[in-house]
Amino acid sequence: MNAASTPAATPNAQPSPASSGGNPKRKKALTTVAAVVVLAGLSWAAYEWLVASHYETTDNAYVQGNVVQITPQIGGTVMAILADDTDFVKAGQPLVKLDPADAKLALDQSEAALAQTVRQVRTLYANNGALAAQISLREADAIRALSDVTRVQSDLARTQGDVARATDDFNRRQSLVSTGAVSTEELNHAQSVLNSARNAAAATQAQVNSALANVNAAKAGVQAAQEQLNSNQAMTDGTSVENHPSVQAAAAKVREAWLATQRAALPAPVDGFVAKRSVQLGQRVAAGTPMMAIIPLSQVWVDANFKEVQLRNIRIGQPVKLTADVYGKKVAYKGTVAGMGAGTGAAFALLPAQNATGNWIKVVQRVPVRIALDKEEVAANPLRVGLSMDAEVDISKKDGKSLADVSAPAHTAQTEVYSAIDAGADAEVKRVIAANLGRAPVMAKASVRTKG
Repeated sequence: MNAASTPAATPNAQPSPASSGGNPKRKKALTTVAAVVVLAGLSWAAYEWLVASHYETTDNAYVQGNVVQITPQIGGTVMAILADDTDFVKAGQPLVKLDPADAKLALDQSEAALAQTVRQVRTLYANNGALAAQISLREADAIRALSDVTRVQSDLARTQGDVARATDDFNRRQSLVSTGAVSTEELNHAQSVLNSARNAAAATQAQVNSALANVNAAKAGVQAAQEQLNSNQAMTDGTSVENHPSVQAAAAKVREAWLATQRAALPAPVDGFVAKRSVQLGQRVAAGTPMMAIIPLSQVWVDANFKEVQLRNIRIGQPVKLTADVYGKKVAYKGTVAGMGAGTGAAFALLPAQNATGNWIKVVQRVPVRIALDKEEVAANPLRVGLSMDAEVDISKKDGKSLADVSAPAHTAQTEVYSAIDAGADAEVKRVIAANLGRAPVMAKASVRTKG
């Protein structure tokens, strides 16, 4: 009875209209969600195609700049520190002063050596005249010796004639002694005359030999004096006292010592801000010791590290929009792609990865892209080296080049601070040379006579 009275238990029971038609609200909600998803996908695809595909972005970008190290060119003790961290300095402004006592002593010694060298070289030039006069004297001696040879040779011919006549007279008298026509006394007298003539001829022959020896000695003296002159001229020909090699070598020592005295004061090579000061008062520093750094914040750029898959469309000259964390999104910088690095960061690491070992896990590499900044924008909103940047490159124009094919400017960075020091060294060398040439007193006397 209970079973017959229950309608739901009958096999011919019909479902309600609500259950047969489903939930219209749920179906509408699902349709709406599906439409939103499709619309969002289409919007994303349209954004990627129309907007995002024209830009490459990275937040791995940092401000870079020149860090000019201040290092001494000579060793010494620090006497004064004239600039500290955060200070702004102008080019040429002194930063550190070293004790110049040793450098001044070396300068005095080198100037004395230069003065002595100038006077020695002057002696070489003066010796040319003395040696030339000595040659003339030797040549005169040779001429006199030749004249003496001629004279004594004439005397020799005369004495030899006397010997011949005395010999004939002796022989004639000797043949007449046996006949009694000539006495023995006359014969002895003839013998004495012959002996005297022979002695005179022998003495004259000795004079001839002596005169010939004097001629040879005079010729040897002329040759020796000529060789001395040639030797002295070899050290003076083709140059002057000022340009003589010995003088130039001594002058180089003076320049070196002069530069050392000037380098005791370290100037700022460029305009910028002082950073990384490590030098202390009284510290003994060696040449090349880093003491501080100068950072010209007006000459900064950005190195943006893009993934290797982002580089295919980046070209030199493309515009870049940059923002810095220090200012936020409200300050935007306009930049330009200036160039791309020649390798990835891993390639230039101190310990580059060695993937040939077999333990290889692919890591997406990054390549630095240099971005030039507008100097006026940097001046309005200064940046610091090392600050983080967000970079967005507009790659819509791809007609540029990915790598530079022209040479860089002649001077990426330069300074004229040290030029005046070199000029001062040259002036000091000229002063020392002029003071030892011996010309200034002559000019002074001439001027006095002119005034009188």
